[in-house]
Amino acid sequence: MKDLFEILKIQPINKELYERAFSHSSYVNEHHLKQDYERLEFLGDAVLDLVVADYLYSNQNKAEGEMTKIRASYVCENALYEYAKKLNLSAYIKVGNGELSSGGKYKKPIVADIFEALIGAIYIDLGYLVAKRVALDIIVPFITDPDITFFKDYKSTLQEYVQTEQKSVEYQLVKETGPAHNKKFTVEVRIGNIIYGQGSAGSKKEAEQVAAKNAISKLAKINNV
Repeated sequence: MKDLFEILKIQPINKELYERAFSHSSYVNEHHLKQDYERLEFLGDAVLDLVVADYLYSNQNKAEGEMTKIRASYVCENALYEYAKKLNLSAYIKVGNGELSSGGKYKKPIVADIFEALIGAIYIDLGYLVAKRVALDIIVPFITDPDITFFKDYKSTLQEYVQTEQKSVEYQLVKETGPAHNKKFTVEVRIGNIIYGQGSAGSKKEAEQVAAKNAISKLAKINNV
């Protein structure tokens, strides 16, 4: 992992944190270890939200709603996956034998989660300023490249439409399947207590986006009738 640290220009203090950041639950269970990357992923997710929000506020004179959309596009699963690929993080991911045989080291949800876990490890080990510098070194080139677009924020689009109708939008997790290391989440989106869309994905966030996209399609058909 020394080469990764050189690329990130960091000098780790607690290297155990980084080992944990790359340890999938399937690997931890197989080797009877204490913790996988998920707690670090949770923390890294929050750090990235703040870093990107801070960057947008400081560098772009846009309204709150527009900044929310832009931030969402650079911390979504597709974006995190691209950042991880740029760093070749799959080379360091540790998964169990079953997950390894099914290509777990290269699955988008896992690879994206690992990037968040890495940022979480840097934050705990070296502090916010270092985590911020590392994150911006990776993310800003994507933000400033006009040819790169990761995804459309369907949730924001749906929310804007519903606001004009003065109705509420609610996302509800209705199904969770698969083993802990390879879950699939199914989410329903309700508008005024009526189900308008459903979506499934490897993370709750992405499932909500799929559900919102399906709801928008349904609303478009209704309005065109």
